[in-house]
Amino acid sequence: MADPRFFTREGPHTLAALAELSQATLAANTDGNQSVTDLAPLDRAKGSDISFLDNKKYIGALEQCSAGACILDPKYADRAPAGMALLLSDQPYLAFARIARAFYPQPKFEAEISSAAHVHAEARIATGCRIDPGASIADGCEIGEGCHIAANAILEDGVILGADCRIGAGDSLSHCI
Repeated sequence: MADPRFFTREGPHTLAALAELSQATLAANTDGNQSVTDLAPLDRAKGSDISFLDNKKYIGALEQCSAGACILDPKYADRAPAGMALLLSDQPYLAFARIARAFYPQPKFEAEISSAAHVHAEARIATGCRIDPGASIADGCEIGEGCHIAANAILEDGVILGADCRIGAGDSLSHCI
């Protein structure tokens, strides 16, 4: 689904592993050992893909879908094509997001604070962070564990980031937690 020039795909993944990761439940007739190799929208999914339904206005697309598996609310399970493996979730979009991260994880980086970054003495930087050259971290900022602040990004006074945030090159954050 994602352009390989920009994203590296991992997998295949078994449905049992994806169900556990996404906190979904396998439908009774779903084989947890079945593997899927990628993500795709309902209208483009193939037998080796997993898709999702989160909005009832796309039930028609679900009924015509060729995906090998689909994440959906249990109340729509009877609308899925026969033979489609189902992962049931009260929050299909959240489950899909968790699964998408398994197929397309964030790139790894080495923790480092560049000597060319401007980090205020009162800013708190947790372990495992990377702050690239030209980034500016102001007074009172708190950066959670595993964050990556790219080149020339600006975090103004008091900005707080939780763990594993990614702030892109040249981005500017102000008045936010």
